[in-house]
Amino acid sequence: MTVRPKPNALSWLWLAAVMIVLDQLTKWWALTALQPAETPHPVIPGVLNWTLTFNTGAAFSFLADSAGWQRWFFVLLAAVISGTLGVWLSRTPRHDWRTAVPLALIVGGALGNVIDRVHAAKVTDFIQVYLGSYPFPVFNVADSAISVGAAALIVFSLFSGSPKPAVR
Repeated sequence: MTVRPKPNALSWLWLAAVMIVLDQLTKWWALTALQPAETPHPVIPGVLNWTLTFNTGAAFSFLADSAGWQRWFFVLLAAVISGTLGVWLSRTPRHDWRTAVPLALIVGGALGNVIDRVHAAKVTDFIQVYLGSYPFPVFNVADSAISVGAAALIVFSLFSGSPKPAVR
């Protein structure tokens, strides 16, 4: 009798591929349509602008003022994280979409920004949202995928599983 391996969630990586393509297409659009950089293009005045910016650091421009070593550090970090999440996907049952979808979003977002870092040594950002009068740091589709994936992973892990029996 042969034992067949259970189908794993690696097939959900199609979602990561879609996010990478969407991220790169929107960045291409931003680079061609939103010149000159740093010029706000209001979409919903006071709420949403398209504003082309570039970030050599990580979230919230963390390490952006460093001497350039951070480029390869963030590429390596994203590769390690993506590989780890790939292993997690390989150990996740295919039907467990509450784990697979967030992981695929994070992988797609991380690799979308890696493409920018390898190609241009900086990440292209263009989505500027305001919270009241406070402008949130400019971000991109890859950043959104990472954030939504991480939040979904937390929410799904907090609210999934079977209820524990009452202690008697």
